[in-house]
Amino acid sequence: MNLIKDLFTAQEPTLLVVSGPTAVGKTDLCVRLAQALGTEIVSADSRQFFQELTIGTAKPSPEEMQGIPHHFINSHSIQEEYNAGRYEQDALALLQKLFQKFPVVILTGGSGLYLQAVTEGFDEMPKALPQVREQLHQELAEGGLAPLVAELQRLDPVTYERIDRQNHQRVLRALEITRATGQPFSSFHGVKKAAERPFKSVKIALNREREELYQRIDLRMEHMLAAGLEAEARAMYPYRHHNALQTVGYKELFDYFEGQYDYEEAVRLLKRNSRHYAKRQLTWLRRDPEYQWMHPEEVRW
Repeated sequence: MNLIKDLFTAQEPTLLVVSGPTAVGKTDLCVRLAQALGTEIVSADSRQFFQELTIGTAKPSPEEMQGIPHHFINSHSIQEEYNAGRYEQDALALLQKLFQKFPVVILTGGSGLYLQAVTEGFDEMPKALPQVREQLHQELAEGGLAPLVAELQRLDPVTYERIDRQNHQRVLRALEITRATGQPFSSFHGVKKAAERPFKSVKIALNREREELYQRIDLRMEHMLAAGLEAEARAMYPYRHHNALQTVGYKELFDYFEGQYDYEEAVRLLKRNSRHYAKRQLTWLRRDPEYQWMHPEEVRW
């Protein structure tokens, strides 16, 4: 495919962005590409930053990395607050150094917001009102997340489909802006031009047939559980309110620890919610027309 072949003769700094849903096969492809291009990999996975989260984030092992440097993996502690804004600054500073050594650098991950942070920057959002935020937190404490998710579905179905609806911070943020402005949170996306970047971006989105992808997701969850995911989640339970732990892979086990359902149900929910998460990842990627879609095993160079 010319898209990949052209990278071998790139004359200007080029960022190869490789994304796709969970379990699609990003790590294997990126390692092979990095070996072929003689370059390094920058991770844009919002949970693989954290040293304590290994099994539940499907963090690549040293064997899987095959000696290729992977930046922003194990770079922070769960006790630190780290967000997309800080990541944007840190990643751009790193890329400036890497492009002095390599004409092409690979950026990969399934966290669309973090990929956007590097390639485009963020859309301008109106400032939320403190009283709106306070009211939302009160409603969350009194009635739980479900009514707020239902409100988001009614007021902003686009954001409802796009975000992780188990992540209360994402839900509250969307409702905060929606209530404060009277406009859907999603309506503020794309209202400014992408920030200027001193590199060219080439974007690839990986996907597989749905049944194949879902089978890979289920198998991954089984491997995670066999590798000790439950013990890792128990160790992380004291930090369960951290944003990085409000997502699939840990939250289901936290609820199991609290007696909300039995182990078999926890496993069922881990698989189901991981499939739902993959659908949301695909929804996010499809809104960006710059992505070229490929099956991982059909990428040639």
